[in-house]
Amino acid sequence: MSQRSGYDPGVPCWVDLSSTDVQASARFYGEIFGWRADMIDDPEADGYGMFVHEGKQVAGVGPVADVGPASFWNMFVATDDAAALADRVTKAGGTVTMEPMAVFEEGVMTAFQAPDGSYAAAWQAGNHHGAQLVNEPVSFCWNELVTRDPAAARRFYPAVFGWTPRPADTAGFEYTEWTLGERAVAGMVEMSAGYPPGTPSFWMTYFAVADVDATTTAAERAGAAVLVRGMEAPPGRFSMLTDPQGATFSVIQLNEPGGNI
Repeated sequence: MSQRSGYDPGVPCWVDLSSTDVQASARFYGEIFGWRADMIDDPEADGYGMFVHEGKQVAGVGPVADVGPASFWNMFVATDDAAALADRVTKAGGTVTMEPMAVFEEGVMTAFQAPDGSYAAAWQAGNHHGAQLVNEPVSFCWNELVTRDPAAARRFYPAVFGWTPRPADTAGFEYTEWTLGERAVAGMVEMSAGYPPGTPSFWMTYFAVADVDATTTAAERAGAAVLVRGMEAPPGRFSMLTDPQGATFSVIQLNEPGGNI
């Protein structure tokens, strides 16, 4: 199902971009995905806005909270109780970096750092339930934890989200799917030696595209760095990119329509 009006607890429901230059990011993603950035006209929104595709909200965008060297994509997982989730984070050895906070009438969010070093967030829906379009071209379709400590992640994320780690058959490549019941909702891979020293564990967002090679070329022309170009994987051909403001993301041409989100 591609158009969504809600998400079960434990399912990734939203992604947003923390950018060092929101206007430049809006131009870049508008060029490669055709998104329109609708900024929220309220000083209390702190410059936050919505990326919209064909009338559907597909992601968010806002300035980085602290001035830093690079932008980054954030993953939000649906919850029915943000306060209880934050408590589970602490009990599982994580650090709550944003206490549960109401966002206008839209919902309640909390953010945290896991023991493996990765950051994630949770969303308790109010008026805003999450992405209105997923698993179709230019919407998000998968989130993957790239971690330096898979063992720590395997202990932490099940305690917080109720996920179960399940080894996936990837023709000799070690990969883990995070499942909720029988449903795969996210992935995990150990960070390879190819990453620069000191790169922290992070969640990679994948966006579905109709033509991965054309999108990769368009992104490169718009100023992105290509980290992985047109590699085959069981779900489809993908590329890994870093946008001009430093946010890393992946695009994938799915072999089969739809997805697990």
